[in-house]
Amino acid sequence: MSPTEKTPRLRTVDRVKPPYPLNQFPKNFGYNLGKEIVYLLATKSMPELKGSEWEQAFANAIGAKWKPSNVGLDDVVLGSCARSAKSVKNANPKKVKRVRLISGRNSPAYSFGETNLKMAPDKLGEQILAIWNERVSSIRERYSNSRSQNLV
Repeated sequence: MSPTEKTPRLRTVDRVKPPYPLNQFPKNFGYNLGKEIVYLLATKSMPELKGSEWEQAFANAIGAKWKPSNVGLDDVVLGSCARSAKSVKNANPKKVKRVRLISGRNSPAYSFGETNLKMAPDKLGEQILAIWNERVSSIRERYSNSRSQNLV
């Protein structure tokens, strides 16, 4: 977003404070996450931290509850804050500047009953965004805060 663009301020958003500020984790977060990683390395024949294992490790490290989520936006719950915890493969994670997250289950065939998905790209994109926005709205109805925590 360029410095000249402004985002609207909404009255109904974030009335309840999150458990801690964005990108600032609770005390002992690094230690607790390290314990989860050491446990994984010690107990698996092929250690790989991804998917539900990452979600569980992150939840344990912040003292939250992990729950498998079909929506994928409330994998980790801490109080009134829901989180999406995603893992991303990258050959050089120390130098990565951007990652591409793929949001699955946004099918116009299922959600809108579309039988022909060879439609104009703008219409297809509009439908996919409508599905995504509805998923986010559904989560916002149940939780005051929502965040995404990504492991690269």
